[in-house]
Amino acid sequence: MGTGNQPEQPADLQEVRIAFIGCGRNARGHMRRLESIPGARIVGVCDVVPALAGEAASATGATAYHDYCALLDRPDLDAVYLSLPVFAHGKPEMAVIERGLPFFVEKPVALDLATAQEIAGRVARAGLLACVGYQLRYCGSTDAARESLAMPDAGPIGLATGTYWCGTGRSQPGHWRTTMARSGGQLVEQATHTLDMMRFLAGEIAEVFAMYSRQVLPPEFGDCPDVHAVALRFAGGGAGTLSATWAIHPEDWSRANLVDVAFGERRLHWSATGLTVAHGRATEERSRPDRSIDAVFVDAVRRGDGSAIRSPYADGVRSLAVALAANESARRGAPVRVEAL
Repeated sequence: MGTGNQPEQPADLQEVRIAFIGCGRNARGHMRRLESIPGARIVGVCDVVPALAGEAASATGATAYHDYCALLDRPDLDAVYLSLPVFAHGKPEMAVIERGLPFFVEKPVALDLATAQEIAGRVARAGLLACVGYQLRYCGSTDAARESLAMPDAGPIGLATGTYWCGTGRSQPGHWRTTMARSGGQLVEQATHTLDMMRFLAGEIAEVFAMYSRQVLPPEFGDCPDVHAVALRFAGGGAGTLSATWAIHPEDWSRANLVDVAFGERRLHWSATGLTVAHGRATEERSRPDRSIDAVFVDAVRRGDGSAIRSPYADGVRSLAVALAANESARRGAPVRVEAL
Protein backbone atom coordinates (compact mmCIF):
# COMPACT_ATOMS: atom_id res chain seq x y z
CA MET A 1 0.00 0.00 0.00
CA GLY A 2 0.95 3.60 -0.48
CA THR A 3 1.56 4.42 3.20
CA GLY A 4 4.39 1.94 3.64
CA ASN A 5 3.39 1.44 7.29
CA GLN A 6 1.46 -1.80 7.12
CA PRO A 7 1.63 -4.32 9.98
CA GLU A 8 3.51 -7.50 9.24
CA GLN A 9 1.16 -10.10 7.79
CA PRO A 10 1.22 -13.85 8.40
CA ALA A 11 2.62 -15.61 5.36
CA ASP A 12 -0.47 -17.80 4.96
CA LEU A 13 -3.05 -15.01 5.36
CA GLN A 14 -5.34 -14.76 2.35
CA GLU A 15 -5.32 -11.26 0.89
CA VAL A 16 -8.66 -9.51 0.45
CA ARG A 17 -8.56 -7.06 -2.47
CA ILE A 18 -11.02 -4.22 -2.05
CA ALA A 19 -12.48 -1.52 -4.29
CA PHE A 20 -14.17 1.71 -3.22
CA ILE A 21 -17.05 3.42 -5.01
CA GLY A 22 -17.13 6.85 -3.40
CA CYS A 23 -14.04 8.51 -1.91
CA GLY A 24 -15.47 11.19 0.38
CA ARG A 25 -14.75 11.74 4.06
CA ASN A 26 -16.65 8.67 5.25
CA ALA A 27 -14.91 6.43 2.73
CA ARG A 28 -11.50 7.78 3.72
CA GLY A 29 -12.22 6.80 7.32
CA HIS A 30 -12.86 3.22 6.23
CA MET A 31 -9.72 3.29 4.10
CA ARG A 32 -7.61 4.33 7.08
CA ARG A 33 -9.05 1.55 9.22
CA LEU A 34 -8.53 -1.03 6.48
CA GLU A 35 -4.85 -0.10 6.33
CA SER A 36 -4.41 -1.54 9.83
CA ILE A 37 -6.13 -4.85 9.02
CA PRO A 38 -3.69 -7.61 8.01
CA GLY A 39 -4.41 -8.94 4.54
CA ALA A 40 -6.74 -6.12 3.47
CA ARG A 41 -5.55 -4.26 0.37
CA ILE A 42 -7.33 -1.45 -1.47
CA VAL A 43 -6.66 -1.92 -5.18
CA GLY A 44 -9.11 0.48 -6.86
CA VAL A 45 -10.96 3.66 -5.92
CA CYS A 46 -13.65 5.53 -7.83
CA ASP A 47 -15.38 8.88 -7.48
CA VAL A 48 -17.24 11.20 -9.84
CA VAL A 49 -15.04 13.99 -8.45
CA PRO A 50 -11.60 13.28 -10.00
CA ALA A 51 -9.71 15.07 -7.24
CA LEU A 52 -11.24 12.83 -4.55
CA ALA A 53 -10.37 9.66 -6.48
CA GLY A 54 -6.84 10.94 -7.05
CA GLU A 55 -6.31 11.79 -3.39
CA ALA A 56 -7.59 8.37 -2.28
CA ALA A 57 -5.39 6.61 -4.83
CA SER A 58 -2.33 8.50 -3.64
CA ALA A 59 -3.06 7.65 -0.01
CA THR A 60 -3.66 3.93 -0.59
CA GLY A 61 -1.53 3.03 -3.60
CA ALA A 62 -4.70 2.03 -5.48
CA THR A 63 -5.67 2.80 -9.07
CA ALA A 64 -8.08 5.73 -9.54
CA TYR A 65 -11.25 5.44 -11.63
CA HIS A 66 -14.06 7.84 -12.51
CA ASP A 67 -16.44 5.17 -13.88
CA TYR A 68 -17.47 2.51 -11.38
CA CYS A 69 -18.29 0.03 -14.16
CA ALA A 70 -14.67 0.17 -15.32
CA LEU A 71 -13.54 -0.40 -11.74
CA LEU A 72 -15.86 -3.37 -11.32
CA ASP A 73 -14.54 -4.93 -14.54
CA ARG A 74 -11.24 -5.63 -12.78
CA PRO A 75 -10.80 -9.41 -12.46
CA ASP A 76 -8.96 -9.24 -9.12
CA LEU A 77 -11.65 -7.83 -6.81
CA ASP A 78 -12.79 -9.70 -3.70
CA ALA A 79 -15.11 -7.07 -2.19
CA VAL A 80 -16.46 -3.55 -2.71
CA TYR A 81 -17.21 -0.63 -0.39
CA LEU A 82 -20.01 1.71 -1.46
CA SER A 83 -19.78 5.03 0.38
CA LEU A 84 -22.31 7.16 -1.45
CA PRO A 85 -24.73 10.02 -0.82
CA VAL A 86 -28.22 8.76 -0.04
CA PHE A 87 -29.63 9.73 -3.43
CA ALA A 88 -26.90 7.82 -5.32
CA HIS A 89 -27.80 4.33 -4.10
CA GLY A 90 -29.31 1.86 -6.54
CA LYS A 91 -27.43 1.36 -9.79
CA PRO A 92 -23.99 0.96 -8.19
CA GLU A 93 -25.30 -1.80 -5.92
CA MET A 94 -26.97 -3.52 -8.86
CA ALA A 95 -23.68 -3.48 -10.78
CA VAL A 96 -21.80 -4.96 -7.83
CA ILE A 97 -24.41 -7.69 -7.39
CA GLU A 98 -24.27 -8.55 -11.11
CA ARG A 99 -20.56 -9.24 -10.68
CA GLY A 100 -21.19 -11.44 -7.66
CA LEU A 101 -19.04 -9.39 -5.29
CA PRO A 102 -19.57 -9.12 -1.52
CA PHE A 103 -20.11 -5.50 -0.51
CA PHE A 104 -20.14 -3.07 2.38
CA VAL A 105 -22.61 -0.20 1.99
CA GLU A 106 -22.94 2.89 4.11
CA LYS A 107 -26.20 3.76 5.82
CA PRO A 108 -28.93 4.50 4.94
CA VAL A 109 -29.16 1.86 2.25
CA ALA A 110 -31.33 3.96 -0.08
CA LEU A 111 -33.54 7.03 -0.32
CA ASP A 112 -36.71 5.01 -0.92
CA LEU A 113 -37.96 1.64 0.20
CA ALA A 114 -38.61 0.25 -3.29
CA THR A 115 -34.94 0.62 -4.27
CA ALA A 116 -33.77 -0.92 -1.00
CA GLN A 117 -36.16 -3.86 -1.28
CA GLU A 118 -35.11 -4.57 -4.87
CA ILE A 119 -31.45 -4.62 -3.85
CA ALA A 120 -32.27 -6.82 -0.85
CA GLY A 121 -34.07 -9.29 -3.09
CA ARG A 122 -31.15 -9.50 -5.48
CA VAL A 123 -28.69 -9.95 -2.62
CA ALA A 124 -30.80 -12.82 -1.26
CA ARG A 125 -31.21 -14.52 -4.63
CA ALA A 126 -27.48 -14.27 -5.34
CA GLY A 127 -26.59 -15.52 -1.85
CA LEU A 128 -24.21 -12.58 -1.47
CA LEU A 129 -22.53 -11.40 1.69
CA ALA A 130 -23.47 -7.75 2.33
CA CYS A 131 -22.83 -5.55 5.35
CA VAL A 132 -24.44 -2.17 6.18
CA GLY A 133 -22.35 0.44 8.01
CA TYR A 134 -24.21 0.44 11.32
CA GLN A 135 -20.93 0.34 13.22
CA LEU A 136 -22.52 1.09 16.60
CA ARG A 137 -23.78 -2.50 16.72
CA TYR A 138 -20.15 -3.59 17.11
CA CYS A 139 -19.30 -1.40 20.11
CA GLY A 140 -18.34 -3.05 23.39
CA SER A 141 -21.05 -1.01 25.11
CA THR A 142 -23.58 -2.64 22.78
CA ASP A 143 -22.43 -6.13 23.80
CA ALA A 144 -22.70 -5.13 27.46
CA ALA A 145 -26.19 -3.68 26.92
CA ARG A 146 -27.52 -6.79 25.18
CA GLU A 147 -26.07 -9.00 27.91
CA SER A 148 -27.75 -6.83 30.56
CA LEU A 149 -31.11 -6.95 28.80
CA ALA A 150 -30.86 -10.75 28.54
CA MET A 151 -30.12 -11.41 32.24
CA PRO A 152 -32.47 -14.05 33.70
CA ASP A 153 -33.93 -11.53 36.16
CA ALA A 154 -33.87 -8.57 33.79
CA GLY A 155 -37.59 -8.18 33.31
CA PRO A 156 -39.42 -7.02 30.17
CA ILE A 157 -38.50 -3.91 28.22
CA GLY A 158 -41.07 -1.23 28.97
CA LEU A 159 -39.64 1.97 27.53
CA ALA A 160 -36.81 2.95 25.18
CA THR A 161 -35.82 6.51 24.38
CA GLY A 162 -33.35 7.75 21.78
CA THR A 163 -31.70 11.14 21.35
CA TYR A 164 -29.78 12.63 18.43
CA TRP A 165 -29.08 16.34 18.91
CA CYS A 166 -26.32 17.99 16.91
CA GLY A 167 -25.54 20.97 14.68
CA THR A 168 -25.00 19.31 11.31
CA GLY A 169 -27.88 21.17 9.67
CA ARG A 170 -26.46 24.49 10.77
CA SER A 171 -22.91 23.74 9.64
CA GLN A 172 -23.68 22.68 6.06
CA PRO A 173 -25.70 25.32 4.18
CA GLY A 174 -26.55 24.19 0.66
CA HIS A 175 -25.32 20.63 1.27
CA TRP A 176 -27.29 17.71 -0.20
CA ARG A 177 -27.72 16.39 3.36
CA THR A 178 -30.07 19.27 4.26
CA THR A 179 -32.13 18.94 1.07
CA MET A 180 -35.14 16.69 1.70
CA ALA A 181 -35.37 15.32 -1.84
CA ARG A 182 -31.72 14.23 -1.76
CA SER A 183 -31.24 12.99 1.81
CA GLY A 184 -34.68 12.21 3.22
CA GLY A 185 -33.95 14.45 6.19
CA GLN A 186 -32.23 13.89 9.51
CA LEU A 187 -34.03 10.70 10.55
CA VAL A 188 -33.25 8.96 7.26
CA GLU A 189 -29.69 10.16 6.78
CA GLN A 190 -28.31 10.69 10.28
CA ALA A 191 -30.51 9.63 13.22
CA THR A 192 -30.94 6.29 11.45
CA HIS A 193 -28.04 5.22 13.72
CA THR A 194 -30.17 5.90 16.81
CA LEU A 195 -33.25 4.19 15.37
CA ASP A 196 -31.11 1.21 14.42
CA MET A 197 -29.66 0.96 17.92
CA MET A 198 -33.15 1.17 19.43
CA ARG A 199 -34.18 -1.74 17.21
CA PHE A 200 -31.02 -3.68 18.07
CA LEU A 201 -31.51 -3.26 21.82
CA ALA A 202 -35.29 -3.13 22.28
CA GLY A 203 -36.63 -5.07 19.29
CA GLU A 204 -38.58 -4.35 16.13
CA ILE A 205 -40.56 -1.12 15.84
CA ALA A 206 -44.09 -1.74 14.62
CA GLU A 207 -45.66 1.73 14.52
CA VAL A 208 -44.59 5.38 14.64
CA PHE A 209 -46.31 8.71 15.21
CA ALA A 210 -44.05 11.63 14.26
CA MET A 211 -44.24 15.39 14.60
CA TYR A 212 -41.68 17.50 12.73
CA SER A 213 -41.14 21.23 12.50
CA ARG A 214 -38.92 23.76 10.78
CA GLN A 215 -38.44 25.89 13.85
CA VAL A 216 -34.86 27.15 14.07
CA LEU A 217 -32.80 27.21 10.89
CA PRO A 218 -33.14 29.96 8.26
CA PRO A 219 -34.09 29.01 4.65
CA GLU A 220 -30.52 29.05 3.33
CA PHE A 221 -29.83 25.94 5.43
CA GLY A 222 -31.95 23.67 3.24
CA ASP A 223 -35.60 22.63 3.37
CA CYS A 224 -35.55 19.72 5.86
CA PRO A 225 -37.35 19.83 9.20
CA ASP A 226 -34.91 20.75 11.95
CA VAL A 227 -36.71 19.33 15.01
CA HIS A 228 -38.32 15.89 15.30
CA ALA A 229 -40.36 14.14 17.98
CA VAL A 230 -41.38 10.54 17.32
CA ALA A 231 -43.48 8.15 19.41
CA LEU A 232 -42.72 4.46 18.84
CA ARG A 233 -44.57 1.24 19.51
CA PHE A 234 -42.40 -1.86 19.66
CA ALA A 235 -43.59 -5.21 18.38
CA GLY A 236 -42.91 -6.69 21.81
CA GLY A 237 -45.38 -4.29 23.43
CA GLY A 238 -43.02 -1.65 24.77
CA ALA A 239 -43.20 2.06 23.99
CA GLY A 240 -40.53 4.50 22.95
CA THR A 241 -39.62 7.99 21.87
CA LEU A 242 -36.99 9.52 19.64
CA SER A 243 -36.07 13.20 19.64
CA ALA A 244 -33.76 14.61 17.00
CA THR A 245 -32.50 18.01 15.93
CA TRP A 246 -29.52 19.17 13.90
CA ALA A 247 -30.03 22.86 14.67
CA ILE A 248 -27.99 23.30 17.87
CA HIS A 249 -24.37 24.51 17.98
CA PRO A 250 -22.18 22.52 15.53
CA GLU A 251 -19.58 21.81 18.22
CA ASP A 252 -22.06 20.23 20.65
CA TRP A 253 -22.26 16.47 20.13
CA SER A 254 -22.93 15.59 23.78
CA ARG A 255 -26.52 14.50 23.10
CA ALA A 256 -26.01 12.58 19.87
CA ASN A 257 -26.68 8.84 19.60
CA LEU A 258 -27.89 8.09 23.11
CA VAL A 259 -30.33 5.34 24.06
CA ASP A 260 -32.00 4.75 27.43
CA VAL A 261 -33.98 1.59 28.20
CA ALA A 262 -36.22 0.85 31.18
CA PHE A 263 -36.48 -2.92 31.67
CA GLY A 264 -38.09 -4.50 34.70
CA GLU A 265 -36.84 -2.58 37.74
CA ARG A 266 -33.66 -1.57 35.98
CA ARG A 267 -32.65 1.08 33.52
CA LEU A 268 -29.64 1.41 31.27
CA HIS A 269 -28.00 4.35 29.54
CA TRP A 270 -26.13 3.45 26.35
CA SER A 271 -23.67 5.43 24.27
CA ALA A 272 -20.98 4.36 21.85
CA THR A 273 -18.35 4.80 24.53
CA GLY A 274 -19.99 3.31 27.60
CA LEU A 275 -22.92 1.70 29.38
CA THR A 276 -24.44 2.44 32.78
CA VAL A 277 -26.95 0.05 34.34
CA ALA A 278 -28.97 1.23 37.36
CA HIS A 279 -31.00 -0.86 39.83
CA GLY A 280 -32.50 1.26 42.56
CA ARG A 281 -29.76 3.56 43.82
CA ALA A 282 -26.99 1.25 42.68
CA THR A 283 -25.29 1.98 39.35
CA GLU A 284 -22.72 -0.07 37.50
CA GLU A 285 -20.51 0.81 34.56
CA ARG A 286 -20.20 -2.10 32.16
CA SER A 287 -17.90 -2.52 29.19
CA ARG A 288 -16.66 -5.02 26.65
CA PRO A 289 -13.96 -4.74 23.97
CA ASP A 290 -15.00 -2.86 20.84
CA ARG A 291 -15.03 -4.60 17.49
CA SER A 292 -14.13 -3.03 14.17
CA ILE A 293 -16.93 -3.37 11.64
CA ASP A 294 -14.29 -3.22 8.90
CA ALA A 295 -12.31 -6.09 10.44
CA VAL A 296 -15.51 -8.12 10.80
CA PHE A 297 -16.39 -7.52 7.15
CA VAL A 298 -12.90 -8.37 5.83
CA ASP A 299 -12.80 -11.56 7.87
CA ALA A 300 -16.29 -12.52 6.65
CA VAL A 301 -15.19 -12.06 3.03
CA ARG A 302 -12.02 -14.06 3.62
CA ARG A 303 -13.95 -16.93 5.22
CA GLY A 304 -16.99 -16.72 2.95
CA ASP A 305 -19.09 -16.69 6.12
CA GLY A 306 -21.28 -13.73 7.08
CA SER A 307 -22.47 -15.09 10.44
CA ALA A 308 -20.46 -12.49 12.40
CA ILE A 309 -22.00 -9.58 10.51
CA ARG A 310 -24.52 -7.91 12.82
CA SER A 311 -25.86 -5.54 10.17
CA PRO A 312 -26.80 -7.55 7.06
CA TYR A 313 -28.46 -5.77 4.17
CA ALA A 314 -31.99 -6.94 4.93
CA ASP A 315 -31.69 -5.55 8.45
CA GLY A 316 -30.54 -2.21 7.08
CA VAL A 317 -33.72 -2.12 5.00
CA ARG A 318 -35.81 -2.49 8.17
CA SER A 319 -34.07 0.47 9.81
CA LEU A 320 -34.70 2.55 6.68
CA ALA A 321 -38.38 1.53 6.77
CA VAL A 322 -38.78 2.91 10.30
CA ALA A 323 -37.30 6.29 9.32
CA LEU A 324 -39.46 6.49 6.18
CA ALA A 325 -42.54 5.58 8.23
CA ALA A 326 -41.73 8.49 10.55
CA ASN A 327 -41.47 10.84 7.57
CA GLU A 328 -44.81 9.61 6.27
CA SER A 329 -46.42 9.95 9.71
CA ALA A 330 -45.23 13.56 9.99
CA ARG A 331 -46.65 14.27 6.54
CA ARG A 332 -50.04 12.72 7.35
CA GLY A 333 -50.25 13.85 10.95
CA ALA A 334 -51.25 10.32 11.93
CA PRO A 335 -49.67 7.07 13.16
CA VAL A 336 -48.14 4.82 10.48
CA ARG A 337 -47.49 1.09 10.76
CA VAL A 338 -44.02 0.27 9.45
CA GLU A 339 -45.18 -2.87 7.66
CA ALA A 340 -47.80 -0.84 5.77
CA LEU A 341 -45.22 1.09 3.74
